[in-house]
Amino acid sequence: MFKIGCHLSASKGYLDMAETCEKIGANTFQFFTRNPRGGKAKDIDQEDIEKFYEKAKKIGIDVILAHAPYTLNCASSDERIRDFAKQTMKDDLLRMEYTPNNLYNFHPGSHVGQGIDIGIKNIVEILNEVLTKEQTTTVLLETMAGKGSEIGRNFQELKQIIDGIELKEKIGVCLDTCHVNDAGYDIVNNLEGVLDEFDKIIGLDRLKAIHINDSKNEIGTHKDRHEKIGEGKIGIDAIERIINHPKLRELPFLLETPNELDGYEEEIKLLRKIYKN
Repeated sequence: MFKIGCHLSASKGYLDMAETCEKIGANTFQFFTRNPRGGKAKDIDQEDIEKFYEKAKKIGIDVILAHAPYTLNCASSDERIRDFAKQTMKDDLLRMEYTPNNLYNFHPGSHVGQGIDIGIKNIVEILNEVLTKEQTTTVLLETMAGKGSEIGRNFQELKQIIDGIELKEKIGVCLDTCHVNDAGYDIVNNLEGVLDEFDKIIGLDRLKAIHINDSKNEIGTHKDRHEKIGEGKIGIDAIERIINHPKLRELPFLLETPNELDGYEEEIKLLRKIYKN
């Protein structure tokens, strides 16, 4: 089954997101656990969760992806910033257990001049504190475009983080097509080679979700500017190859393109049309 969805507002709760999926033809979705710039999360409503599962079963939602706030920087040199990231992730992972066996994605962070190795060491320390044997949620490291001092601009940096994690079974990767293009991976002309490299360095068994986005930029520009599907430098032909690739096609695909709901609905229709059942 083709799992395709987009980023939705969680302000009205889980049931509302499922109902929105039904309206736009989606069967998965991504949402922020709280305000994307940080702040207190909305209280969990158990009745809303129960109604969500009723609707999810009806329309075929079997996986959802939560996204940590953009303000989290586990790699920071500032202890207060790292502590904020740690406490937020702890809270988010507790909240995720109300919808067990799903995915939680975060940007690894920026080392802000102290160096990649120290930044990665800080990320690893936080993950080893927040991950628990009891949790059912898989935490995903997102592939990044490499703006500034971002960590995760290549597969080796993600592997270095994973190598330091004690509970490795709780860790996966979310591949963002815009980000990897902007980071220099040629998914347009050499998708097979990129996937082989990912498999050799990280292992395709760790790839749990894909942010399916076009890019405003040429390969290797390290700018991270998402574009609507088929209107950027990746293009519709490459997108079609990605969603139909035998090693990727069963994963959940989440749109993060510059759209409102009607735009997402059209993109979902387009992707369903070119997905080979």
